[in-house]
Amino acid sequence: MKKWAVISLLVVVLAGCQYGGSRAIIDWVDFIKWDGESYLGIYTGVLADERYIGEKIGKVKFKVADNISDPSYKTKDGDAAFLEKGTEIFSIKGRPDLLAVKAEETINGYQVYFASDSTKFKWHFKDMPVDKVKKIEIYLAYTEEGNKKLADINDNNDIDAFLDILTNSKEDSAFQPNTENGDPRYYNIVLYTDDPIAYKYGVQFDGETYFWYPWDTALLSSEIKRFIPEM
Repeated sequence: MKKWAVISLLVVVLAGCQYGGSRAIIDWVDFIKWDGESYLGIYTGVLADERYIGEKIGKVKFKVADNISDPSYKTKDGDAAFLEKGTEIFSIKGRPDLLAVKAEETINGYQVYFASDSTKFKWHFKDMPVDKVKKIEIYLAYTEEGNKKLADINDNNDIDAFLDILTNSKEDSAFQPNTENGDPRYYNIVLYTDDPIAYKYGVQFDGETYFWYPWDTALLSSEIKRFIPEM
């Protein structure tokens, strides 16, 4: 089962050490602390276009992961879980609840963060305004070049047909992909509306079945293959 949920900025696990004591292992959630608020990374969304990037508002002052082992540590403005010190932080035009940092490996070049204390997470597929999608992009993920674009879908009829395939996927929590020939192929599907943040979801193919995780595991119609170029 795959679900997106944010509970806190860290998870603490106590592990025994060779001297019979214990030590704290902190599993940090991807965050930036800024202006007294915690911003969490959005991984079902990407910046729609660089033109939405606003002013540079500051830089990361301290990378918490690998440097903090005290579970009682209180995060401070300028702290980030995984970003290096000096990473530039940008505003997003018209969206004071969002921040962005450059990330070459991310589609469209920026990782986006939302203000978790004041903004409801709204990038689940169930929350996506299907009727407002204007363009779809399909990428092959995890290539040597990163995300490799395979297709653009711009025709309204094709957009509707593709969205119908996603919307009508069938939940099957018992499904197990066929891995006899290796791991399933992974695609990123990016859905663009007029919002600065485009919706991004993973679709996998095990050689026989297309499937994804809009919430629980769901199987997709084989009709989707007409939109995905053969490799």
